[in-house]
Amino acid sequence: MMKFLKIFFVAAFVSLAMIACKSEAKKEEAQEQKTETVTEANPQELSLNISGMTCEIGCARKIASDLSKKDGVLEANVVFNDSIATIKYDANKTNKADLIAFVEGIGSGDMYKASETTKKADEKSCDADCKKECCTKTEAEKKACKEDCTMACCAETKKA
Repeated sequence: MMKFLKIFFVAAFVSLAMIACKSEAKKEEAQEQKTETVTEANPQELSLNISGMTCEIGCARKIASDLSKKDGVLEANVVFNDSIATIKYDANKTNKADLIAFVEGIGSGDMYKASETTKKADEKSCDADCKKECCTKTEAEKKACKEDCTMACCAETKKA
């Protein structure tokens, strides 16, 4: 009986060792296949004109933050004064139409409208002697929300 148990345990140990080796080999093969299918990034740039932003802190930062978290977006810059977003993205993971729909879906889904433009967010829109309303505002005025702003940050300050 004791001899039988020894043989049984040896056979069980050998078979477990063989199974473990096979599964390890399968894991290595799967890892090799994953590394082969990884493609290089295809960086593209998109500039969007975004209407519906009412404040720099609540709107522009929210859009930039959400875009930065989106899969395929490498970098996002939103300039409130110009209503322009410049987005660097990986064309293998996302596309222009998807990014436009994503921006329009931020918030309640009906706050922002986005359309492609050739202007970039980091380009200056005004000369040094510009008299446009956007250039003559103080920093506090630029960061203040419009009266009809429906963003959460504005709703909290109006309640107080």
